[in-house]
Amino acid sequence: MIKIAKLKTIAILTILLGPYILYAKDFKVKSPNGQNVVIVKCETSISFSISNRNANIIDVSNIALNLDVAQLSENPNVESVKYTSHAGTINVEVPTKFKTIKESYNQLELEFLNNISLVFRVYDNGVAYRFETRLTNKEILVNSESFSFDVKAARNTIWPYEFDKQPDPMQSSFQYGFKDIPYQQIDSTTVGLPAYFTASNGSKVVFTESDLLDYPNVFIKKAGALTGKFPHPILEQRQISDRKIQIVKVADYIAKTEGTRTYPWRLWMIDNDDAGLLTNNLVFQLATPSKIKETGFIKPGKVAWDWWNYNNIYGVDFRAGLNTKTYKYYIDFASRFGLEYLLIDEGWTRSTTDLTHTNPNIDIREIVRYGKEKNVDILVWVLWGGLDKKMEEILDVYENWGLKGIKVDFMGRGEQYIVNFYQRLAEACAKRKMMVDFHAAYKPTGLGRTYPNVMTYEGVQGLETVKWESTVTPSHDVNLPFTRMMAGPMDYTPGAMKNANEKNFYPVFTEPMSMGTRAHQTALYVVFESPWMMMSDSPSNYLKDVAYTDYLSRFPTIWDETKVLYANAGKAVITARRFGKKWYVGGITYWKKFETQIDFTFLGKGNYEAQILADGINADRVAEDYRITTRAVNRTDKYEVKMAPGGGFTIILSPMDNQ
Repeated sequence: MIKIAKLKTIAILTILLGPYILYAKDFKVKSPNGQNVVIVKCETSISFSISNRNANIIDVSNIALNLDVAQLSENPNVESVKYTSHAGTINVEVPTKFKTIKESYNQLELEFLNNISLVFRVYDNGVAYRFETRLTNKEILVNSESFSFDVKAARNTIWPYEFDKQPDPMQSSFQYGFKDIPYQQIDSTTVGLPAYFTASNGSKVVFTESDLLDYPNVFIKKAGALTGKFPHPILEQRQISDRKIQIVKVADYIAKTEGTRTYPWRLWMIDNDDAGLLTNNLVFQLATPSKIKETGFIKPGKVAWDWWNYNNIYGVDFRAGLNTKTYKYYIDFASRFGLEYLLIDEGWTRSTTDLTHTNPNIDIREIVRYGKEKNVDILVWVLWGGLDKKMEEILDVYENWGLKGIKVDFMGRGEQYIVNFYQRLAEACAKRKMMVDFHAAYKPTGLGRTYPNVMTYEGVQGLETVKWESTVTPSHDVNLPFTRMMAGPMDYTPGAMKNANEKNFYPVFTEPMSMGTRAHQTALYVVFESPWMMMSDSPSNYLKDVAYTDYLSRFPTIWDETKVLYANAGKAVITARRFGKKWYVGGITYWKKFETQIDFTFLGKGNYEAQILADGINADRVAEDYRITTRAVNRTDKYEVKMAPGGGFTIILSPMDNQ
């Protein structure tokens, strides 16, 4: 369970505000270190500015919340003002960066005459605000929420875009590409979050949201400034296929909800440089604390997976496919290399809508029994629509079978009903001691703190795409930590054993390959964050190189501590992470070779054995070329990083001398 270990909160009443009030309708709040400053103006409308290192970098305007029973928009009347300060420690149940998070912030709460409040939190590494309502109405309609912001004189943005444009951009698989463009060149297409900017003073900014519960996702569109957009509830729809609908009619409001509640945080993560940005945890910190009391069933781990490799098992005496013998083979492989799970993807059920009967070639109880014998737990894929209709009944069956979790797929929307589906499913699975992986899903918004059994999300243009197109490049990979991954864990599904350089790559659905080197693929297990991490290729391919597979299988999927050794968005990133006493370093680059020097000052005292997997001397010609070397290092040593185009490297650092 996530616990608040230390807490210090100081409330300063209105009569004590003194120097904090600039004049009647201006209010100022600073971060604990004074680096970030927010000035809120309540005049004809509500607006605020964010200054960072003495430079005004963001202006936010047109802040409004319009309900059927009240509104906060024009000519707001402030009834009371409260400042608070907080310092505390959060212990994280499933840590993707840090097992323990120290946090501190200063908070400003403005309460208006109509029982609507605005709350601002200013951290050393970000700024967030949200609405709160204290209305006696049991149910209210949110007709609209509005805000616009401008990253003033921004140098650039890494902007999300759809590879295949959708008729309605708020219906999407959320598998965005990202393009580094001048801020002024952002077009008017509505896009999902996160979005990255370089501010006028060089600081790095990522905008997203947190604590999204019982409310629609926010999207943004350039309409002068960057403006918030929200999908409306669907009132009437037509089923096109098992996973597609046509929307016929939507409501004229964005949410139907309780009168007394808090609303999602609008969040700008801010740091001096890219390296600092990558350790930002504010999406997690701003989320509602855990609602799960007993968390012993929650188990991160690596996952053997069938779909990406098309069940291409070979060198065996049975026909590979969606059958019990194939999955026992996967279990044997997972057991041999210490993988915790096998995920059985689409095709295991009688149909995609009948989720409690298997296809005739699969004995799910036998697979679960065999997995238990081999210490490998079983996860299964499900289509969300059928699960939504009979959630309790289906999950009861899965619990009875002994399944430990599900991958739920093809939601592809972001309105309030879908958001509530995520929460209902997380809660229903927790009651049965099961875990969840959301696919074709919107970005994480902190639900993994509220329900730690939510292990990971897709919502990323991941490795699956190489099966049919050429968009998942090393350049794309190096953008992801600064964009999509800023929101939370991402199920990118790495692990390709067939690797190709830029000239030799071509999409193959049944025998896919990755773009970039083998060392690049390996490094994704350190650079990318996901408590469930797929090993996506065929066991038969892994078994062709046992030394490599043994090395790959040693990476943890959760982390006690994270340090970023080098970061340049879209170019290269090198990350060091600790789990227990061991450290793991991973670096990736784009389609150009990259060289730098790193040191080991993050290590403890004494000597460490460094097992280094790096690009081979011919990796620029043959992407599968790699080498593994071993040497002793200590915290005074340095390492010369040399990555081939589309390359990478990893280091496993194990303490020596019984330390």
